[in-house]
Amino acid sequence: MTLPETIDATAALLHGQGYRPDRALATVTFLALRLGRPLLLEGEPGTGKTEVAKALAAGLGRRLIRLQCYEGLDAAQAVCDWNFPAQMIAIRTAEATGAGDAARLQQDLFGPDFLIERPLLQALRPHPEGPPVLLIDELDRTDAPFEAFLLEALSDFQVTVPELGTIRAAAPPIVILTSNRTREVHEALKRRCLYHWVGYPDAARELEILSARAPEAARALSQEVVAFVQRLRTEDLFKTPGVAETIDWAKCLLALDVIALTPEVISDTLGALLKYQDDIRRIEGAGAKRLLEEIRSPKTPA
Repeated sequence: MTLPETIDATAALLHGQGYRPDRALATVTFLALRLGRPLLLEGEPGTGKTEVAKALAAGLGRRLIRLQCYEGLDAAQAVCDWNFPAQMIAIRTAEATGAGDAARLQQDLFGPDFLIERPLLQALRPHPEGPPVLLIDELDRTDAPFEAFLLEALSDFQVTVPELGTIRAAAPPIVILTSNRTREVHEALKRRCLYHWVGYPDAARELEILSARAPEAARALSQEVVAFVQRLRTEDLFKTPGVAETIDWAKCLLALDVIALTPEVISDTLGALLKYQDDIRRIEGAGAKRLLEEIRSPKTPA
């Protein structure tokens, strides 16, 4: 599928995969596609940053290649590695049989048969369906040296493997980077990207998202779920629930055949919304009853 030619077409492409972007996100996604620039999405966990890349890949019919970042990730683990056990077997086999000369053996050992391609190298390879979507997920988990390497790789869409030389993408991949902002991403890398902050949606858009992801839920239940989560986010919590938790909670309620919220049901299922015991203890019981009463009897302005 060709790239969308307008902002509305970009929004429609994401809508077709069950993703509900606001106008600003649809605009910056369209610009990233049109200009061939990486897109850096920052925001709280569970706000749908990773889902943008998944929806783009599915909507465009492209392969999704995911590089999950973590502390200690280095260039070799992101680009490629050599299959050392297979190389050792090949060396011992050659020694035992006396087959081939040393130069030929070395050339074979560092050829494609022994190469393990990691996400960055995979993304630079040609793909029959078109350039893939490269998701560099949770970039804030890595450190400064990897960011510096990544800046160089994304500037020219090429990597250098000592045994193979420089490998450049014939057509650059579509690059989506995400960050939960546990630390600041280096300014030089930010300048290379288009940027968007993915915040919590308002009630209307969250209801639209929930209806797309859990269409089997009754409208009345979905409205109560969204209203409760929206109110819950105003509480003093260690970890505020994201949209992903809203969807998970609604699906848990459906699995329990719940048709309306009660304080008891909320307390019993808070583990789908809140991931810290202090937060659960703060809300369960009287807290759940209070919040439920507030969303059902909103205060009228004086």
